[in-house]
Amino acid sequence: MKPNVGGWDRVLRAVVGVLLIVLAATGVIGVWGYIGIVPIVTAALGWCPAYLPFGISTCKTRD
Repeated sequence: MKPNVGGWDRVLRAVVGVLLIVLAATGVIGVWGYIGIVPIVTAALGWCPAYLPFGISTCKTRD
């Protein structure tokens, strides 16, 4: 797996994921908020399968 999630993208994913989980755990939003696990995992791995079909990469490459 070649990383395709860069710095700010990873931070944003982690923040949104944690926010969704906190909101779900406190009952502000429904159980669907636990989907926040997905952006947390993609941020931790630095790889997002949804970017593959579109050829998107937010990583800075060094050529």
